[in-house]
Amino acid sequence: MIDPRFYDLVGPKSLSEIARIVGADVPAGFDPDLQINSCGPLVSATIGALAFSVGGNSALQTEASACLIKADTAHALPEGVAPLVVQAPRTAFAHAVAHLVVRHELSGADPQIHPTARLEDGVKLGHNVVIGKDAHVGRGTMIGPNSVIGPGVAIGRQCTIGANVTVYCSLIGDRVKISANSVVGEAGFGVDITPDGPVDVPQLGRVILQDDVSIGTLCAVDRGAFGDTVLGMGCKIDNFTHIAHNCQLGRGVVIAAFGGISGSCVVGDNVLMGGRVGLADHVNVGDNARISAAAGVFRDIPAGEYWGGMPAQPAKQWHREVIALKKLVKKKPSTLSTDQD
Repeated sequence: MIDPRFYDLVGPKSLSEIARIVGADVPAGFDPDLQINSCGPLVSATIGALAFSVGGNSALQTEASACLIKADTAHALPEGVAPLVVQAPRTAFAHAVAHLVVRHELSGADPQIHPTARLEDGVKLGHNVVIGKDAHVGRGTMIGPNSVIGPGVAIGRQCTIGANVTVYCSLIGDRVKISANSVVGEAGFGVDITPDGPVDVPQLGRVILQDDVSIGTLCAVDRGAFGDTVLGMGCKIDNFTHIAHNCQLGRGVVIAAFGGISGSCVVGDNVLMGGRVGLADHVNVGDNARISAAAGVFRDIPAGEYWGGMPAQPAKQWHREVIALKKLVKKKPSTLSTDQD
């Protein structure tokens, strides 16, 4: 669901207008004046929405009114969903969404603190802080100089927002700390590779930081593509860490510096990650798992296990392989011969 606190629906557009935008034909038997007023992922799109599908011949489930889809899989759509046949559904979706949804932006004509922003008692603002339309800042929160709080953002009570921080499209709990020069809620790295070059796919979700989350300096937490990027209560994120779109972190997750969590990863409660740990996209990490520094994780880690290495694996196996490799390459010192008189 597109959150109206952060986005405006600028449609509706007729089915024929959407077809023209993406270079498709209105399918036979469908009303060209059918109204498309929103967009969403295939599984959660509702009546009046535009969705897209990138593959698979099995039956697709959606309540969308229209779907961008390749010709060879259009038959998999439910009856009543208008198939707009295109060669690159994700790219076509990116073009169409620009005509249906826009993000609320700061206006240079507005005052630094928008008159509709709500600041509770005891809020402290540094020099040159900008707070957008309908933003809400809770009691006792401090915001450092030059920070930007975007339209509709909600920040809880007793939070500390450092200098030069940018927050967009986010809902933030109480006692959250975001250190200087970090960015929360900007677009995730959604890119479709096409013969004409890479195309940005709109990111229309949110970031949710629950109570007592701490984010270090120079970190980036990207908003979801449609859903939410969520950091659970008490997560502690060290400096220079990137958390990509649609990631779900449980409670008490600790990530040391230079961590990289790729899109749509799910991390359980109380997981500990050493410095420079990297997770590939769509990886699941179970509760109470530990990951050694500099590990590269490409597959799921079960709950309670300790993994390390590149590619990451259970630590005992990793240690055995390191020891075996050392033995394999170890050379005996050469025997020196001496001349005797």
